Amino acid sequence: MADPSSYRPSPGQIPDSPGVYKFRDEHRRVIYVGKAKSLRQRLANYFQDLAGLHPRTRTMVTTAASVEWTVVSTEVEALQLEYSWIKEFDPRFNVKYRDDKSYPYLAVTMNEQYPRVQVMRGHKKKGVRYFGPYAHAWAIRDTVDLLLRVFPVRTCSAGVFKNAARTGRPCLLGYIGKCSAPCVERISAEDHRELAEEFSDFMAGRTGTYLRRLEKQMMDAAEEMEYERAARLRDDIEALKKAMEKNAVVLADATDADLMAVAEDELEAAVQIFHVRGGRVRGQRGWVTDKVEAVTTGDLVEHALQQLYGEETGDSVPKEVLVPALPDPVGPVQEWLTGRRGSNVSLRIPQRGDKKALMETVARNAQQSLVLHKTKRASDLTTRSRALEEIAEALDLDSAPLRIECYDISHLQGEDVVASMVVFEDGLARKSEYRRFQIKGFEGQDDVRSMHEVITRRFKRYLAEKERTGEWVDGDGLKNDGLKDDGLKDELKDELKDDDGRPKRFAYPPQLVVVDGGQPQVAAARRALDELGIDDIAVCGLAKRLEEVWVPGEDDPVVLPRTSEGLYLLQRVRDEAHRFAITYQRTKRAKRFRASPLDDVAGLGDTRKQALLKHFGSLKRLRAATIDQICEVPGIGRKTAETIAAALAQAAPAAPAVNTATGEIMEEEEPGTTTADPSGEPVAAGAPDRRRGQET
Repeated sequence: MADPSSYRPSPGQIPDSPGVYKFRDEHRRVIYVGKAKSLRQRLANYFQDLAGLHPRTRTMVTTAASVEWTVVSTEVEALQLEYSWIKEFDPRFNVKYRDDKSYPYLAVTMNEQYPRVQVMRGHKKKGVRYFGPYAHAWAIRDTVDLLLRVFPVRTCSAGVFKNAARTGRPCLLGYIGKCSAPCVERISAEDHRELAEEFSDFMAGRTGTYLRRLEKQMMDAAEEMEYERAARLRDDIEALKKAMEKNAVVLADATDADLMAVAEDELEAAVQIFHVRGGRVRGQRGWVTDKVEAVTTGDLVEHALQQLYGEETGDSVPKEVLVPALPDPVGPVQEWLTGRRGSNVSLRIPQRGDKKALMETVARNAQQSLVLHKTKRASDLTTRSRALEEIAEALDLDSAPLRIECYDISHLQGEDVVASMVVFEDGLARKSEYRRFQIKGFEGQDDVRSMHEVITRRFKRYLAEKERTGEWVDGDGLKNDGLKDDGLKDELKDELKDDDGRPKRFAYPPQLVVVDGGQPQVAAARRALDELGIDDIAVCGLAKRLEEVWVPGEDDPVVLPRTSEGLYLLQRVRDEAHRFAITYQRTKRAKRFRASPLDDVAGLGDTRKQALLKHFGSLKRLRAATIDQICEVPGIGRKTAETIAAALAQAAPAAPAVNTATGEIMEEEEPGTTTADPSGEPVAAGAPDRRRGQET
């Protein structure tokens, strides 16, 4: 690992002008290429304290052994040079998009004497007109099959064409009228090229004029009583309309645009692009990339634009590109696109109307693409096994953690503090084992104490089940047989199992406890387990900001490689715990702010409502207060106090549940929630409730 200070240039050596820079490793391989409006300011960001860098950036600068730069005149030149170097050197730390599928194009080889219509993939060739991309090759073939009736352009390979010219007999398509058979000179090379140009114009969206011309020819043929010719033209028109229906009209006929959307998380991003030509969605593309460095959505958009249009010129670059976020700065990118097209290109974020609605559809496709990518990755047994092995190796565990429990704390400025417990078994989420807790032991934003309480409560219940049966319980049932009576043993086995025959949630210990947080949260979880005498369950924490794995008693975190499947699994577990916790916290918050009788008091705004509740502590005490006591609240006059008292008296509750210990009015418990008994132990939903309304 190199020390960045060993190759850091002195500030006076770096010019304060636009340019492109390259980081090289000890073998002189280019590992990163970037551009900057000011090279001096940009490169200074890489040579700050390593602790302040994004983990991927830190990995890059410690892998590099030197840095060099090239000064250019404008930011547009920097953009062009950056793209050229990325294509040339393929740096490992640059954002790299990889297609989630290989996209075919419909191509017309106008660079040949007899142009050919065919399906083509890969790099585009000069002199060939491309249409698409399409999602599937069969979609192209279906479209071509319909259009060949009207535009009988050659579709055969060079070998078939030469063989037909040698024998003087056309292929089957020539006999059935779906090829004009230039191979046997049924049509001249000039007329066949004109036919290919008409085919290309139709595919480019200029359909209205051609259809009107065919309809006029059909009417003229009918008037001249050439009914067979009129019927053939009618069938041609129907074939063209059917081909047009395959591309739904979504925008105005003159719309020529590409719509791009990005779905991302901390490690990966998915990009989806819809190609709209002539108001119709002509094709769709999708990419997935690893986020090797700390990049914004605008940066991802810029990299995607470079890959999409880096080798395109002319009409291949649309008049309008709609994106979810603009690159910073946007001017050079827009100027670069304009140069690629040869005319003005609009790069903007849609704000309203049909384009914004279609953009939302593209965004849904991007999100689905990212979910599908992650699902495929998570569902692979080999990948999951490797992830568990990497975690075991990184944390120095004796075996792979087949059951992982992850805990997260969620609150809103210290109020409605809740926690979640999610369970992953064999690398897959087991949602039936999820639990949620409400923290009522103290007030304030103290995630460390909250984590200690949750871990304590969860494993107290586990120890209680173990002590009651005199046995350890694992995934296979009873591990140590401490009972002599087989009948009693079977009874206890059944009692400790859910309906699916598995041990109950708190009777089944994990091999690894993961907490959402860094060193303080990990220490709190370990301390809770130590206080309970549990020393055979490993603990680690995943800090969200830098994706570092913390273990108890260590001053430095465990840094897993970016490509580690173990890191990916830990991230999924942590994100799922966060999602489950914040969903529950929002539910509790919404219940706390549910409709109140105070809402019916005219002229009483949120500020004075909160002042009333803060002064009296609860709606119950406010209801019991006199008018003079209500007037003591700042901002409340006597007339308003009388109105409040009347509204509360009219909306008197019917027989509320009361906590006999505190005298507080308790909320009604939702079905399926987890509750806690007076000792703080969690109890499964549906168990006898001795303390109505204390949710956990």
